[in-house]
Amino acid sequence: MVPVPDSGVPAAMGYAVQAGVPFELGIIRNHYVARTFIEPTDQIRHLGVKLKHSANRAMLDGKRVVLVDDSIVRGTTSRKIVEMVRQAGASEVHMRISSPPTTHSCFYGIDTPSRRQLLAAQHDVAAMARLIGVDSLAFISLDGLYRALGQPGRNAAQPQFCDACFTGDYAIPLTDWPSETARELQVSK
Repeated sequence: MVPVPDSGVPAAMGYAVQAGVPFELGIIRNHYVARTFIEPTDQIRHLGVKLKHSANRAMLDGKRVVLVDDSIVRGTTSRKIVEMVRQAGASEVHMRISSPPTTHSCFYGIDTPSRRQLLAAQHDVAAMARLIGVDSLAFISLDGLYRALGQPGRNAAQPQFCDACFTGDYAIPLTDWPSETARELQVSK
């Protein structure tokens, strides 16, 4: 079990314990590089990923690796991490994500791209796996996420947490956003 640092560490630790597999720091993170998914261009995002992460070949060479991360937004980071892990000698690379697929933009404070740029809004899980280059890909379900947070499941009538980026159910109507965004939201429902 290898976390994508730092956001994948807690989930990878729990996954490793529950699965009875070793937890390994197969990827080292440079803490002086900012979050890459919010960078404005692909070129800057690719460079940021390259500067931010390094493979620990001694932990990866010849092994079947399960990478754990918190989310997939555009897929840029995931694709680069998978390439790096394979170049370090991993025989298989599987990815597990500790959130449901991000299918809708966040308008409440997280700078996520438009739906056209969200990998999960455009592709099913099998296509996403092919695009990021993993042998398998799985996400936690929305109900699984709520159960992990100590809730019995999602109450659609009154969710306990904002989950609009996973469901498209925005708690506050988005009346002041450009008409293109409003059309995207209408099409998605």
